[in-house]
Amino acid sequence: MSEQTLQAIVKAMVADGKGLLAADESNGNIKKKFDKLGIEDSAENHRRYREMLFTTPGMEKYISGVILFDETIHQSTSDGVSFAQYLDSKGVVPGIKVDIGLMDFEGHPGEQVTKWDETLNDRLKKYYELGARFAKWRAVINIGAGIPSDECIAANCKNLVKYAQLCQANGIVPIVEPEVLSDGDHTIERCYEVTKKTLIELFAQLKKANVDLSGLILKPNMVIYSLEGEKVSAQEVAEKTLQCFSEVVPTEVGGIVFLSGGQSEPESCVTLNAISKLVKEQKTPWKLTFSYGRALQNSALKNWIGKDENKFSSQEIFLHRAKLASAASFGEYTPEME
Repeated sequence: MSEQTLQAIVKAMVADGKGLLAADESNGNIKKKFDKLGIEDSAENHRRYREMLFTTPGMEKYISGVILFDETIHQSTSDGVSFAQYLDSKGVVPGIKVDIGLMDFEGHPGEQVTKWDETLNDRLKKYYELGARFAKWRAVINIGAGIPSDECIAANCKNLVKYAQLCQANGIVPIVEPEVLSDGDHTIERCYEVTKKTLIELFAQLKKANVDLSGLILKPNMVIYSLEGEKVSAQEVAEKTLQCFSEVVPTEVGGIVFLSGGQSEPESCVTLNAISKLVKEQKTPWKLTFSYGRALQNSALKNWIGKDENKFSSQEIFLHRAKLASAASFGEYTPEME
């Protein structure tokens, strides 16, 4: 693994037509997925599943980087090549999820803050040695009656900033992910308001801490309707998302990679496509692409179900989804491509 500047790593991660595969499900989350499909939950099956995805021929045409989980970065292909080394050999940047989950925010019912981890600096050094060149930290902002509070937004942003500083000090690109959840029945206008407020706080703190924004990637939610609320068009999602970003995201930010936020595989392409088209029209200053987990993996996992004989057909399904997400990142996706 070569040493590169943060900016060079960012550039590779947001290369035209490519996006990130979020394969960083915790052991608890992957167990839920496996249980639902009757796949035995074991470290070896986790490894086999990730190997099926990572060794997909041609994946590197559409995937620029992969976010790994701690267990996965210590695992290898069947041939004994570490996953990080294997991905790097394909020109895919290995990354690592480093947050250790959520805890209740004391004194604020219904709100959560990502746990701080005093061992983070040591872990980042080890992950760099293992080949990781970017990291991800997720904060969660809930929308509900009287929430989020200013205190909760500020506390989550404070941890994101401390994490970003440590990453850059260790030669690792930080992905900062302040996810405003789509759970609930709020309107898209409320999502806009909370997303804007969160991003204002985040970038104020990042600038105050002298974090290099050109060596950082933002992983935000789209400004979108809630799961139980009234749906709006992809065009409105695109307009509100870019309006929000143009008001508060500094032009020097290295790149923006969207999370899918519970959207289905086709929905995540439709909304990204609408955003990408508008980006071209408005000539926005940032590179925008995708960082999808479920929206790239769901169909492939359901087809694979832990069976070796399903490996190649599952890889074809995964590659197809990656190709569609890539097309959407250019604004060239159509539902007929499904």
